[in-house]
Amino acid sequence: MLKPLDDAALDRVFRTARSFNAFTGEVTDADLHAIYELMKFGPTSANSSPARFAFVRSAAAKEKLKPALSHGNLNKTLAAPCTVIVAQDMAFYDKLPQLFPHTDARSWFAGKPEVIAATAFRNSSLQGAYFIIAARMLGFDCGPMSGFDNAKLDAAFFPDSQVKSNFLINVGRGDPASLFARSPRLSFDEACRID
Repeated sequence: MLKPLDDAALDRVFRTARSFNAFTGEVTDADLHAIYELMKFGPTSANSSPARFAFVRSAAAKEKLKPALSHGNLNKTLAAPCTVIVAQDMAFYDKLPQLFPHTDARSWFAGKPEVIAATAFRNSSLQGAYFIIAARMLGFDCGPMSGFDNAKLDAAFFPDSQVKSNFLINVGRGDPASLFARSPRLSFDEACRID
C-alpha cells in the first residue's frame, strides 16, 4: 500500500490552497507544458480525454477574451499572467481509436448527442480540476471561474469548431492581499453518507 503524501503536499493542493483573485509572476510555455504533461494522466471515461485547453497570455488574446467576460471577472482576468480556457471537444470520440484502442469505443458515442454532451462536459470538468491540482503541485496558484458568455468566447476562440468552452482558470502566483477569509465547507455528515 502506498504511503499518504506528507502534510505539506496535502496543504499545497487542498487544505491551504485558495482560489486567488489577483496574480503576479509569469507563466511560461515550459510551465504550461509541465502542467499539461502531469494532468493528462488523470482518469476519464474510456480515456476519452475530451478537454482542450487554450492558454490566453498575449495582449491580443486578452482583448479577444475581454468581450466575453462578466464585469466581476474582467479586471482580474485581464491582469492575470495566463487565463486557461478549459473547453470540451464535442467530437472527442474520433480520438478513441487512438486513446482506447482495444475495443470500438467510438461506436458508444457516434450519433448519440446526449451521451456525447454528458461525457464531454463531465470529463472536461474533471480534466480542468486535474489541471488545477497539477498547477498547484508545480507551485502555481489558480482562480477557476464561470462568469463569462460561452457563445461569445466560442465565437472568438473556437469558430466553426466542435470545441466548446466549459470554464476559465486564471493561473500565476497568487497575491494573498486578494483573498477573502476562507468560506466554510460542509461537514462529512452534511455532504456524505455510507450505505
